[in-house]
Parts: sequence; C-alpha cells; structure tokens
Amino acid sequence: MKRLWAPWRMAYITGIGGPKDKGCIFCVKPKQKRDAANLIVHRGETAFAMMNLFPYNNGHLMIAPYRHVGDLTKLTPAELLEMMTLAQSCQRAVARCMRPDGFNLGFNLGRTAGAGIAGHVHLHLVPRWNGDTNFMPVLGGAKVISESLDASYRKIRSQLKGK
Repeated sequence: MKRLWAPWRMAYITGIGGPKDKGCIFCVKPKQKRDAANLIVHRGETAFAMMNLFPYNNGHLMIAPYRHVGDLTKLTPAELLEMMTLAQSCQRAVARCMRPDGFNLGFNLGRTAGAGIAGHVHLHLVPRWNGDTNFMPVLGGAKVISESLDASYRKIRSQLKGK
C-alpha cells in the first residue's frame, strides 16, 4: 500500500496544539480575536468567513452570521445580504489566488441534510477543479488536500484585503 503524508493534520486529529473548543465554533472562534489561529479570513458587520478545518478541497470556506441561529428563515435581511455579498467576495478572492474551474456553494440545514454544526447556519464555498474527484475518497476513504491550511489562509486573506 502506498502512503500519503499529511503530518500537519495530526494536530487536528489528536488535539495537540491547543484545547478543542467547546460550544459552537461559529460563536466561539470570532470572540477569541485570534483570526489567523482560527482561520478567519474576513470579518464583516453581521457575518464573517473562515476556512474549514476539515476541508473538502483546498480553499474550502464557510460563511456565517455572528448571531447563533440555526434556521435560514430566521436570518435578518442584513445578515442574509452580508452573507451573500461576502460569498461573492470570497469567490472572487479564491478564484484569483487558486484558479479553480468552478465552485460549489451550499447550506446544509439540519443533521439529516448533512450539517455538521446544525445549530448555526453557515454557507459552504468549495472550489472545484477538473479531476478533483478520484478513487481516493471512494476506495481509500481519504481525501488528498495538496496545500497546507496556513498557505491557503495567507493567499485567500491577502486577496480579500486587496479586494
């Protein structure tokens, strides 16, 4: 069997490198004011964008309101507008620095729909490349992420600052 090495992921698997947060990450992390450590790439008035710690692909972002709300229909017009405007900005930024062939954007509302954090609405923005689906997830039960989260964070954050 061939081995794929991703030693930077061990901190996430073992929890080494800091205690795991208790509670909702979309509530806890923005309050910590440690944006680089928490992978927050942009803060707005009512919503923010952060990288997914367990990405589907390089550059996988999540956009969420600061307010803890689990139902899309309960978002205020200001929260909804800022989330969508931020999704546009993030898509442009990721397109400039990573050059994907397309994007998936979506909400998973409720556990049954696949929400890992069902109590806090968040929008996933996932860059896609031709050929990014292969045998690894199906046969090997593993997804290959070819760039470190830190490197992706720096690229995306610099693009968002430069808008």
